[in-house]
Amino acid sequence: MAKYKTLNDFDVKNKTVLVRVDFNSEIDPQTKKVTSDVRIRTHAESTLKELAEKGAKTVVIAHQGRKGDPDYTTLKTHTEILQTILKCPIKYVEDVFGEKAQAAIKSLQAGEVLVLENVRSWDGETKSGTPDKQSKTELVQKLAPLADLFVSDAFSAAHRGHVSMVGFTAVLPSAAGRIMERELSSLSKALEKPEHPCVYVMGGAKADDSLEISKYVLGNSIADYVLVGGVTSQLFLAAKGVNLGKPTMEFLAKKELTQFLPGIKALIEQFGDKVQVPVDVAVNVYGDRLEIPVDQLPTEYAILDLGSKTVQKYASIISAAKSIVVSGPMGVYENPQFNWGTKGVLTAIAESSAFSLAGGGNTIAAIQEYGLSPKIGYISTAGGALIEFLMGKRLPGVVALETAAETKKI
Repeated sequence: MAKYKTLNDFDVKNKTVLVRVDFNSEIDPQTKKVTSDVRIRTHAESTLKELAEKGAKTVVIAHQGRKGDPDYTTLKTHTEILQTILKCPIKYVEDVFGEKAQAAIKSLQAGEVLVLENVRSWDGETKSGTPDKQSKTELVQKLAPLADLFVSDAFSAAHRGHVSMVGFTAVLPSAAGRIMERELSSLSKALEKPEHPCVYVMGGAKADDSLEISKYVLGNSIADYVLVGGVTSQLFLAAKGVNLGKPTMEFLAKKELTQFLPGIKALIEQFGDKVQVPVDVAVNVYGDRLEIPVDQLPTEYAILDLGSKTVQKYASIISAAKSIVVSGPMGVYENPQFNWGTKGVLTAIAESSAFSLAGGGNTIAAIQEYGLSPKIGYISTAGGALIEFLMGKRLPGVVALETAAETKKI
């Protein structure tokens, strides 16, 4: 039973609905144009389309970058993209909660959609706080009286207690949007009640995240195995006492990753074979791939991928799994010589009968490149929020939904 309300619990016809989405997209720093519309399309084709078709007066709240960053810009281009996707007139106002914004909201007709200006153009947005504290801010005080319902659909921003994420839940009836609902439902399958055997595949270079997630899922008997790849696996091998060679160890030190070796060593000592590390690696020898068994290390060449025997070992464990979570590539997947590990492991996951959940920008890019998207159970577009959720942390945006006040009836 969900601890939060969804759109199924409300009649939105002719009601003014504030919707917090995540339109934060890749931006060309020169033209300030959106170069990937994935997030805009995701919200448009689910929550926003449903609200428009049900006759709601939809007011979109979203952010793009932070002031001072190259990807900070207005939401004008985002609105144009949204209009193309929904194939209906979408209004846009260069104001967040001032007179222009208020007038635009009041003039909305049933079925219309209005996009407010980048909420981070207001400096108060990024100050974190409790729902009660945030409800007293100017943003909430100006917009909440004009609305009947707040819909939180930005799971990927739910790890932040920002005003637009939690403030409205203290004063308005609140619901999870379809993306928020889908993310939480899929994540609960992988974290709260996974079918066993449950396998977590941790790759990429964020070894600190992989360590914390591994500690949580193994320590709470959520995962039966953790398989490591990418730079993360190099640290795990080093923690087991394997001499990787001067180039790799210098790289790990330069990236300030060796500080995590004691924690990784303790994890391996506690959970033993539940933590699976590579048995062979692939190195770059003047542009060519050479595979070396781990027991024949160190090497003077840079380690860039898992070896074939490791891919086979991991694929065997994956094939027996009932639940799988994957985050991070297994090697330098952008290079065809060193994408064997990433492609092999992701293909094994796609061919598995298990429920699978994938997250992380590089992971998603690789899945799409190999044409595996239809065979992955759920692909999360969240970044930091996904990682914190997998660590067992309570996300402010989700907690706010669960404790939302229902003082104003719709």
